[in-house]
Amino acid sequence: MKTLHLTNAYHATSGGIRTFYEALLRDAEPHGRHVRLVVPGPRDHVEDVSPYARIYTIAAPASPFVDRRYRLILPHRFLLPERGPLWKILRDEQPDLIEVCDKYALCYLAGVLRKRSERRPVLVGLTCERMDDGLRAFARGGRLAARFARWYLKSVYVPQLDVHIANSRYTASELPYNPRYPRRVYVRPMGVDTTVFTPARRSHYRRAALHARLGVRLGAPLLLYAGRLSGEKNVDVLPALVERLTPLDAHLVIAGDGPSRSDLEQRTARFRDRVHFHGHLADRTVLADLMTDADLFVHPNPREPFGIAPLEAMASGLPVVAPDRGGVTTYATAANAWLAPATAEGLGDAALAAWGNPVERERRRLRALDTAVAYQWPLVTGAFFDLYDDLIASRAAARSWRESRESTDESDRRGALRGADRPAAAWSAGPAGPAES
Repeated sequence: MKTLHLTNAYHATSGGIRTFYEALLRDAEPHGRHVRLVVPGPRDHVEDVSPYARIYTIAAPASPFVDRRYRLILPHRFLLPERGPLWKILRDEQPDLIEVCDKYALCYLAGVLRKRSERRPVLVGLTCERMDDGLRAFARGGRLAARFARWYLKSVYVPQLDVHIANSRYTASELPYNPRYPRRVYVRPMGVDTTVFTPARRSHYRRAALHARLGVRLGAPLLLYAGRLSGEKNVDVLPALVERLTPLDAHLVIAGDGPSRSDLEQRTARFRDRVHFHGHLADRTVLADLMTDADLFVHPNPREPFGIAPLEAMASGLPVVAPDRGGVTTYATAANAWLAPATAEGLGDAALAAWGNPVERERRRLRALDTAVAYQWPLVTGAFFDLYDDLIASRAAARSWRESRESTDESDRRGALRGADRPAAAWSAGPAGPAES
């Protein structure tokens, strides 16, 4: 079995999607699966990760909107069949399944392939974010943005693919039902690397050195946020959250970068001695160390599709304060985290409650460690590989059944022409087979 995956969300500061595909590539060899990943970049390049895994980089321009640090493979690179590097990759690799993680540009490749012969690969859409949330954050369209998202998903996106996989029920719930194209939607969560994010990294010396360097007084909490600094992440509440925790003299480390960073720096200028910007941490081990050095992890986004960073915090033994809605509730509950409304007041009160009760904090921290074990990447990628195999087998069975029916029908037709003067025979209707979306 060979699967080919395409995404535009793969660049130097990418988050969850890149983390997922890196785990899939890493686990391809132990699972005996051939995995190919196609991503944008400054130039064409091929990287063999292992004998089973390969990354194709296609030269692509900078994004014309949102953030020009990103690159996008745009539809004009593949709308003419058999022309361009992407079509060469498809011819060379001959995948059994193609997965597209992009609702805006790459999904049209699935539409082109869908119109080709029946022996095309299975076409899968991987949904790792909600379109309506993204449009609300960037287009500021409110109801109009939500209405456009519903129309686009129902009339444009969903029909181009055979099946959909979502990283949480929260993201899956956005995919609409189109009676002309009955959908099949599977929910498969993301995961965490428990070999990197682990309490075993804890160092009292390193933690004490960090607190001293940041000026955190003895007995005051050090909070951590790790993620993209952008409007859709609800990071606008962080300055007010720090202000609300002034009685605790709490400090906040912000590990991440993005278009909202300059605004956050301006808004926290009056208490800059308690807010520390570390920028994007490309080295996951550095982030893992930071998670064992902090006291509380704060995740402000109520529209998080899944939330790998809070799960990594749990695996590190770092207590988590998070919103009471969104994809993070896939694994975060009142038993292993502190859930609250995604406001400065709600999250601030949750942080105060967590910090003020050490016994309860330890109890939930231990339960969070057990939760993280259930989401280890080898288990998660194994579930994805099993699903890919099932989808490929299902399509092959459907094709075989259809071909058998067509062969039987043709035999019936020829027999009827040859023996029109003979008594009618009890022709076989052919074997029953699975319906195909």
